[in-house]
Amino acid sequence: MLAGKVVGSIVSTRKHDKLVGNKFMIVEVVEHMKEGAGQLVAIDNIGAGIGDYVLVAQGSAARKGCVVSDAPVDAAIIGIIDDGTGLE
Repeated sequence: MLAGKVVGSIVSTRKHDKLVGNKFMIVEVVEHMKEGAGQLVAIDNIGAGIGDYVLVAQGSAARKGCVVSDAPVDAAIIGIIDDGTGLE
């Protein structure tokens, strides 16, 4: 699981059928958790907004936390962080 900050959103009018109706957000992973890319695209079914710090699951855990468990999802926002230390 990673922590990050939502920095943008993505609109995709054409996508896999199982992704229709879902929102996608750009998440910037907090500095000390980066192991490669500093940003990722995550499906958002909980209503995170730009500027929110969030918890992100990746891989099979992201698919299980998604509304459609067999959708082609690699990252999912699974929580909005209310309070935490060491995020910035």
